Amino acid sequence: MIFDKLKKLYIVFDSPEIDSPPVFSSGDVVSGKVVLDLSGESKVQSLKLHAEGFAKVLWTESRSAGSSTAYTQNYSDEVEYLNRREVLLQADNGELTLLPAGRHEFPFSFQLPEETLVTSFEGKHGSVRYWVKVKLHRPWATVRKIKKEFTVIEPIDINTPALLAPQAGTKDKMARVWYRNLGQVSITAKIDRKGYTPGEVIPVFAEFDNATSRSVVPKAYITQTQTFIARGTMKQKQAVVATLSGDVVGAQRREIWHGRAIKIPPVGPSILQCRIIKVEYMLKVCVDVPGTSKLCLELPLVMGTIPLHPFGSRTSSVSSQYSVNLEWLRMAIPEQPEPPPDYSSVVTDEEAERNTTAPCPEEDLSGIMEHPLRAFVQEFRFRPPPVYCEVDPNPQPLNMRRRCMTC
Repeated sequence: MIFDKLKKLYIVFDSPEIDSPPVFSSGDVVSGKVVLDLSGESKVQSLKLHAEGFAKVLWTESRSAGSSTAYTQNYSDEVEYLNRREVLLQADNGELTLLPAGRHEFPFSFQLPEETLVTSFEGKHGSVRYWVKVKLHRPWATVRKIKKEFTVIEPIDINTPALLAPQAGTKDKMARVWYRNLGQVSITAKIDRKGYTPGEVIPVFAEFDNATSRSVVPKAYITQTQTFIARGTMKQKQAVVATLSGDVVGAQRREIWHGRAIKIPPVGPSILQCRIIKVEYMLKVCVDVPGTSKLCLELPLVMGTIPLHPFGSRTSSVSSQYSVNLEWLRMAIPEQPEPPPDYSSVVTDEEAERNTTAPCPEEDLSGIMEHPLRAFVQEFRFRPPPVYCEVDPNPQPLNMRRRCMTC
């Protein structure tokens, strides 16, 4: 309108960092202000705020009902997560409020629900969005509406037993071309945990056994699968977000990856708690066999938002170091650890006659329970034989003549 005295109407969220949009999670308080800039004196009926949050899915599918008949089927659904209303300006008796020219600020504040919310998301067939909508009612003027979205990220802490557990598996297949068997190809792979955060590197431990008559190429992928659900029907969209290629494995050959690194790019966190939208990740370790379908082993991943704590990192690395490098093929701890080698098998008879055993200082075991039992069992089993005490060749007093060389 040419005589409209409203110059600007906008929303500003309170943010601890300048020029950085705020990010919230369940239970947080969302605060800010609505700014009204008038060029002249103006009458206002009301200024109202409405905060909303929805997960929505929508897609269409064309179906044929005969040679010349076709129709389109729509699929849609939504889940509400936030619905808050607040009156920022309105006279109690229903009369108009007269605002002078200039800038007017109306603060607002509301708390997000305590129950778990779903992380903000934008996909091909659905989205999860949160926003604040403001309506300005004035006499003899159209209702002015503005809307501003804000981001919600629901924390996923990977420092939990379920997400710190190693993931492993084995898969094989008989490669065939037409009616001819080329031989068997197999994959055994393991990663040290299930939960990661974007930017981390996943060390992949794998063994590729190529018993076929052709060369194969091992590869690894990180995939993202978006699943949209409506009216009992599911729509999926898959994408590869990271790749890792290995060296060619010749016929009747074997290749081992000792922690080949694949880096996680900046991706959104996993969405697992929404009824109609899910975002899941997978590490696929595959072998391309020329002339036949590829063999893939899938290991589930969870993209978190809270990275590994220092203590969790130490625990995970110690636990996985032994299990991955030593027992990852069988994924089991032996019931009876193997004893160290016999003394006679390590030291010759002549050395045995010269050697004597001196007492070593007592080992401090006060911190042994700070580490997982699995790591210490593995460490004991594969620890090298102890270094035995020897006679000190340097002449010294009798009580100092014998000492432990390495205790």
